[in-house]
Order: sequence, then structure tokens, then C-alpha cells
Amino acid sequence: MRRLAKPQDIDAVFSIYTHKKVAPFLTYEPMSLDEFKGIYQELLDSGCFYVWEVEGALAGFYKASRYPGRVQHVALLGTLAVDPRCHGQGVGHAMLTDAIERLKADGVRRIELYAESDNAQALRFYRKLGFEHEGTLRQFYKRAEEPHFVDEYVLGLLVC
Repeated sequence: MRRLAKPQDIDAVFSIYTHKKVAPFLTYEPMSLDEFKGIYQELLDSGCFYVWEVEGALAGFYKASRYPGRVQHVALLGTLAVDPRCHGQGVGHAMLTDAIERLKADGVRRIELYAESDNAQALRFYRKLGFEHEGTLRQFYKRAEEPHFVDEYVLGLLVC
């Protein structure tokens, strides 16, 4: 079940955000909970950061923001992750299907997201949902522990 994130979700979100299987594919390097508090507050302040619960436990999260003005029909999905303990259980599919349907009902006609070119599992998943590779941001992503840069793929889904 989807709901807006709350301040008291910070520990569960932090646990997923910094998990060794998740952290390489989110924006920030692993950090302490104290360092994460500012990032989490920005997510809460956005008013568009959602958590997904399964049987009362936080199982994933995402941010769904709308662009303004002439592109208000476009939404950007980001800060997207599923608890690795829930992988393979349909949580990601349920969470994203719900997000897509809600955005569509709110008048969104196009949904975008970004994914690292080396995140094969996520790329397969997004393709199954109908997202198409629309472009490449070359050498866009750099993890501190790796000597090389990673391309970022721009993916889009038309929902009209």
C-alpha cells in the first residue's frame, strides 16, 4: 500500500537506502544516519516521496514529481528502491504499477526515470513495465569506490 512518507519512517528508509545492494544505484554514497537526516528531510519536504508497505512493513519507496508549466503532463520517478529482502516477491511491480496508474489518473501522459547502465536487473524490470531507452547521459554517474564513470540511461513511458 502506498502512502506519503512520514518522519518516523526514517530508520526503515535509511536501512533500504544504505543496503549494499541498493546504495550503488541511488544518488549518494553510503553515510551515517545523522548525515542522511538532511537528505530525508528534503524528500519529505518535496511532498512527493512515497513509501510502499506490505503487511505493515516498509518494503520500498519512490519519489514521483511533476514538471511545471508546459511539461506538467510529465512526471519523473526517482529515489526508487525495494528492500532487497523483498526482491522477487512482486513488491517492485506492485509499487510501480500503482504509481503509474495513480499518475495516469492525475493527468500524467509521460513518465520518465533514470537508471545506471550497469543496473541490469532494474533495466530488465523497467522494460517489462514498458519503459523505453530514450537516451544516454554519458559518463554521468561516479561511485566513490570505482575508478570509472557510468552512463545513465533516460527511460520513458507514454501512458496516454
